[in-house]
Amino acid sequence: MRILALSDAEDRALWDHYEPSRLQDVELILSCGDLPPEYLQFIVTMANCPLLYVRGNHDARYDWDPPEGCMDIDGTVYNYRGLRILGLGGTMRYKNGSDMYTESEMKARISRLWPKIALMNGFDILLSHAPAAGYGDMEDLAHRGFECFNDLIMKWSPAYMLHGHVHKEYGGGFVRERRHAAGTRIINAYGKAYLDVKEHEHPPYGKTGSYMYDLYIALKGQF
Repeated sequence: MRILALSDAEDRALWDHYEPSRLQDVELILSCGDLPPEYLQFIVTMANCPLLYVRGNHDARYDWDPPEGCMDIDGTVYNYRGLRILGLGGTMRYKNGSDMYTESEMKARISRLWPKIALMNGFDILLSHAPAAGYGDMEDLAHRGFECFNDLIMKWSPAYMLHGHVHKEYGGGFVRERRHAAGTRIINAYGKAYLDVKEHEHPPYGKTGSYMYDLYIALKGQF
């Protein structure tokens, strides 16, 4: 499955100088946040596939002007053709504002999702705005990653983590991709990034190994 990941900055090749070929083989679009709703609306209109997103720390506008035609998966696990995507938007709380969390608050968000993650027998992609601590974050509080993301990744070993928030322009040796200690490929989606998810990197739809969830999918397909 070919995925287009977006975050933080509009890519002129997809916006000002759009060409259909740039979305031709894309089967799913994932936004890591901090993008104008009209940008996401344009892309999902041009694409022949869904666009799923989480919110960044500058997306308060989504409260009254969400990107139409796109799906908010912040705070849930979404199954797309067997690909289980866990959405956890927001950043470390560095001032008063929306979509910002302390370490303990983000840990509590994850705890509330634990039953659903367990029911689905894990997840394949962690879609976040902030990075995991020690994997592409920075020393200042505003751009510090969450340690609880590392605990989550070590527990479930997803194939991928996609994040944004740390821009190329910030310096410090921007790296597009890293490998987590758990084996997870961590990709900073700043601007845009393409990835090709192989069939063996996620279970077939309805074959997660969770009896209750797979039964639910089977029954759902009968109606």
